[in-house]
Amino acid sequence: MQKNVKMICNNPIIRHKYTADPTALVYDDTLYLYTCHDEAPIGTEKYVIREWLCFSSSNLVEWNEHPVPLKSLDFKWSSGKAYASNVIHHKGTFYWYVAIEHAITNESAIGVAKSLSPKGHFKDARGSAIITLDMLPFTDNKKANLDPSVIIDNDGQPYIFWGNKTCYFAKLKENMIELEGKIGILDLPEFEEGIHIHKHNSWYYLSYGHQMPEKVAYAMSRNIQGPWEFKGILNELAGNCKTNRPAILDFKGKSYFFYHNGGLKDGGSHRRSVCVDYLYYNPDGTLKRVVMTSEGVGQV
Repeated sequence: MQKNVKMICNNPIIRHKYTADPTALVYDDTLYLYTCHDEAPIGTEKYVIREWLCFSSSNLVEWNEHPVPLKSLDFKWSSGKAYASNVIHHKGTFYWYVAIEHAITNESAIGVAKSLSPKGHFKDARGSAIITLDMLPFTDNKKANLDPSVIIDNDGQPYIFWGNKTCYFAKLKENMIELEGKIGILDLPEFEEGIHIHKHNSWYYLSYGHQMPEKVAYAMSRNIQGPWEFKGILNELAGNCKTNRPAILDFKGKSYFFYHNGGLKDGGSHRRSVCVDYLYYNPDGTLKRVVMTSEGVGQV
């Protein structure tokens, strides 16, 4: 059954579970928030992620938790280890791109699931990984395939960005579950992981985990295929947590920056918590540095 989580608007916004690596979309006047579920027991300092969660809100104050829409083992080729993800809506279907460990190779891979509802349940759209390590140019990094982010360009062409230590990108075919053409590499300063792409007005933005521990930095371009201009830090180190992964979108006339920290009781790098604060654009299209707050955002 759907669980209604009513809370005062503050950060972290989800307080009864540890959540991380937010991805979000707006559909039917509702914001849907998807997160990893950090399940590492207290005292365990390693990632234990086996499923992703779904929450929704019409006002960013009250959040409805929906039944678990997707688990790593819903992909039969998965070992069960899960990482960050990205959900998008395209032509009536919701596509969920996830980073998981491949059961045969024990290397990170990208999978894709789909559903006709933003709440799921989502099912493996291929029966196999869309991206595996042997497809990448010049790498032996077993965690190279992390943190996918997908965008549909104005001409209808979908693109996927992802990576760990190196940022990769590629076109997707119209069916959204196959790559089209070669995999490219982007030279982003001190790129760690956690890539997120979005577009605002005529600018494309790549936000990502920068250095380690991770701040969030960003680059801008007029063309999705570059060149990209590095613009600096967008978000400082998140409290009590070595990683960060942003999600940026507009909702009911304002712009929002979702991220995670270790702000809940017994929280930390492996028991993280999703937060949200306002995002502001300068007149020239650059981004103002995000101010992380305990208060969070006001009711929409």
